[in-house]
Amino acid sequence: MQIYLGIDLGSTTSKAVIIDGNGDIIGRGITNTRSNYEVAAQIAQNEAEFNSRFTLLQRKLQDGTAKGDEWTEVISHLENRFHLRQFEARFHRLFEVMNENASLVEDKDLSAKMATVLDRVKAGILSGLKEKFLSGEISQTSDFFRDLFSTAYMETIANEAKDLYDQLVALYDRSITPVENEMLGLEFADLIEDAIKSLPDSEIANNASFRKYLSEVEELTLKPTDYIGTGYGRQLLPFEEKHIKSEILCHAMGAHACFPKTRTVLDIGGQDTKAIQVDRYGLVTSFQMNDRCAAGCGRYLGYIADEMSIGVGELGPLAMNATYEANICSTCTVFAGAELREYLNLGEKKENILAGLHKAIVQRAFSLLARSGGVRNEFTFTGGVARNQAVVKYVGQMVSQNYGEMTINNHSDSIFMGALGAALYSSRRKE
Repeated sequence: MQIYLGIDLGSTTSKAVIIDGNGDIIGRGITNTRSNYEVAAQIAQNEAEFNSRFTLLQRKLQDGTAKGDEWTEVISHLENRFHLRQFEARFHRLFEVMNENASLVEDKDLSAKMATVLDRVKAGILSGLKEKFLSGEISQTSDFFRDLFSTAYMETIANEAKDLYDQLVALYDRSITPVENEMLGLEFADLIEDAIKSLPDSEIANNASFRKYLSEVEELTLKPTDYIGTGYGRQLLPFEEKHIKSEILCHAMGAHACFPKTRTVLDIGGQDTKAIQVDRYGLVTSFQMNDRCAAGCGRYLGYIADEMSIGVGELGPLAMNATYEANICSTCTVFAGAELREYLNLGEKKENILAGLHKAIVQRAFSLLARSGGVRNEFTFTGGVARNQAVVKYVGQMVSQNYGEMTINNHSDSIFMGALGAALYSSRRKE
């Protein structure tokens, strides 16, 4: 089977996309591991391979059984349990490392107290997260291990061990990075069997057709026919130069593949913003890029979330509830943070401040668009920030105000556009 791999090594997330010989996506993988780019690329690729096997299994079931589309719900439940098993493996490994580090604390009384608390809170944290996995509430492309665990852990120790809170936070900080950057050697066949066993009253465990196609999918060797690496950290990939391509070219190609009439692409990533003009073939004709300042990028939003002690995912929904946009004058992240604190001290609502900050991000991006050649024909928004509904709102407003009514595209795979473009380039690459 011919498959092609694209890896987009970003500053905040690393993405992998696998496409088949027809250029269709069969697998996606993503991780926010970033202190070791080589491991991040491996984790993202492994996730894409796991996802590919689920896609291929569903294709076989739909084509070869009478149930057809009825298998979609079954596969969805299986994937939820499959990813829960992955989470549990890293969860238990993290507690193992935390206990090891707790045992190294010189004050043995404190060490013993920390170990006792860890044992007490472990089951409760996992139980709450397990319910979210099984209900499908957790997204595999935006809810990462570190974020899921740390939110639940901080809330639990704040309630269960206030007297040891600072020590337990320090213990977590010391333990999470090595665990997050560890390849656990998890196998698809083992994880899927555990997932099948956990399905309540499931008929599929003994379903001959299901078992036949699952066996075929498990035996597939998903070795890429070719591959391309791109993104902010592409030069850190262990790839030959011929397997490396600019993220500007790859985002343009990915956007064009999803929306062939695209002529302007705006990519707001974690570390930079790119305004790209493309032709009818998806090739870049001009671009402008901001990579010297975090303002207007994902890191900016992360900074603001930290200032407000909320999750990045909460920023957009809060901003959407604003009654008006507070005026944010500064284009610098640090000074914008100072404005934020001043507004809060004056009693301004968080929603209105955030609306102003989101609008300022988009205004900065549109100055790049103007310098790149403006907005022409269909406009496509890519990158992780394209998932933020407040940013999407202001992008739509500013396109309309400055360039008139036109089609604005925002794909569900917006965060994977660079990896998709890389995979497409690899499928067309000539030695």
